[in-house]
Amino acid sequence: PNTVSRPRLSERLSVGLATGCKLTLISAPAGFGKTTLVSEWVGRCGRPAAWLSLDAGDKDQVHFIAYLITALQMIQAGIGEGLLAALQSPQSPASEASLTSLLNEISAISNHFILVLDDYHLVEAQPIDHIVAFLIEHLPLPMHLVIATREDPSLPIPRLRVRGQLNELRAADLRFTASEAVEFLN
Repeated sequence: PNTVSRPRLSERLSVGLATGCKLTLISAPAGFGKTTLVSEWVGRCGRPAAWLSLDAGDKDQVHFIAYLITALQMIQAGIGEGLLAALQSPQSPASEASLTSLLNEISAISNHFILVLDDYHLVEAQPIDHIVAFLIEHLPLPMHLVIATREDPSLPIPRLRVRGQLNELRAADLRFTASEAVEFLN
């Protein structure tokens, strides 16, 4: 009930979704309301969402893929079960071929949905960046990716920007307007 409604920002998020951008990047320092904004928008945008909150321990690619599959199972029960079982074997197949099989399963989902990776700045592992970059490059049509972070990730952001596949909100965008500040202080 104490949240300041920010329809101007929700509209920008919705425009990125409607124009077919692959990635929405929300990058700003702590306290700018990134998670609150995404949570409020996801609740109103009319699409189901899978949410993965990351932490500093998410450096292992096998665990990351397992968490990713678990989040996606909130959208489609049973998705990635084969890969999840294979990840638990001694020779886990955390490779582009295994990711491709997961992407093929995602492509078969009939409803469009959103995958949110929150607190991405806490993941300081190049293998995770590689997985997410591969995911973005081959993003299935039903899925839209949202990354909320305090700093830009090591992803091909300039290439996505040039291709018109990036919707981004920065600290300057997230700052309160005068009317939002009044609402917050009152």
